[in-house]
Amino acid sequence: MNSTGHTCPGCGRDDLVQAVPAAYLAGRDSVTSRERNSDGDMRTVTRRVSTALSEALAPVPKEPTDGLGCLGVFTGFVAVVSFLVWVLAGKAFEEVPDGVYFGEPPSGPDPDLAFLGWVSGLALCATLLVVVVLIRRRGEFARLTRGRLRAEELWARGWYCHRCGTVHLRDVPHEDARPLSLQEFRERVWERGGYGDLAARQRATG
Repeated sequence: MNSTGHTCPGCGRDDLVQAVPAAYLAGRDSVTSRERNSDGDMRTVTRRVSTALSEALAPVPKEPTDGLGCLGVFTGFVAVVSFLVWVLAGKAFEEVPDGVYFGEPPSGPDPDLAFLGWVSGLALCATLLVVVVLIRRRGEFARLTRGRLRAEELWARGWYCHRCGTVHLRDVPHEDARPLSLQEFRERVWERGGYGDLAARQRATG
């Protein structure tokens, strides 16, 4: 790493000092690989990967994720499949050729399959509920991080020393220039953005 001309207050050297935005971006990349899918065919897959250091230097918290998205996909699949089976089975039942019945011909779908209509309806309601919850959570996260520009202004003034593993701020009013741990730096940046309470739950480890 080339010298930045800026000395780390911890070790007193400048050869391994890097601006925080540069260190953050250096640890983020897209990796493309060839993999086999479930049918055994080869496909190209691109994944976004990040180093632990890049994650630790993130100026904003990670958006909350859970199994709701997967649950929504599953319930949507159940809704569609059960509805199609119910409809197609009903049509097949109605289209049986004349002369194969004993007694009166049936007038509708097999009553034994009627429950599929209820399953489809309930699964559809569950899917819509999941979508509403996810949209609401995304909106809450956007409101929570609306001060990220203020956080990024402070974040961009940080310098990371690869030798010491610390960050220090340079020429920032009301901020001292002592070396900060990754967690201390995160707390200061996220506090500036108005979401500092999340720093205790999403701790920085690099």
